[in-house]
Amino acid sequence: MTLRLILTRHAKSSWGDPTAADFDRKLNNRGQQAATDIGQWLAESGYLPQQVLCSTAMRTRQTWERMAQHLPEPEALHLVPELYHAEPAVLLSLLRQAEAPVVALIGHNPGIGEFAQRIVSDPPVHRDFGRYPTGATLIVDFEEDRWKDIVPRSGRTVDFVTPRDLER
Repeated sequence: MTLRLILTRHAKSSWGDPTAADFDRKLNNRGQQAATDIGQWLAESGYLPQQVLCSTAMRTRQTWERMAQHLPEPEALHLVPELYHAEPAVLLSLLRQAEAPVVALIGHNPGIGEFAQRIVSDPPVHRDFGRYPTGATLIVDFEEDRWKDIVPRSGRTVDFVTPRDLER
């Protein structure tokens, strides 16, 4: 059986309110459009999550809400406080607890970008993969039956996209 991971960094957020805590920052207009575009791309490409693990921060939740609007049967959101600024080891630990064959994980840099680099055996050849910008989304397949069996460098890159790639 093949397991699939959809690894997304939250879309662009606003720094406009200097009194807002980092955790409470919302998506800006560009981020809202980017999350919409990522959701459309996932739907058009057939990358449909069956389980969604998302940081509890406002910008990650808003990213998923925008993405989900374009998916035929969006899955319920599982808010995971440990995903807020999680290190790669924490991301791997949380992913190993997943249950569905296709899992979306929505989080933050630097952890998401570092995790993306560590989990694949064949990093995508893309100008932005190394910096994993806001909205970046990696599709990774694993030739395993259970998430608890995945290890670093065992994922095969299927696709990688950034919002800039999808500007219409």
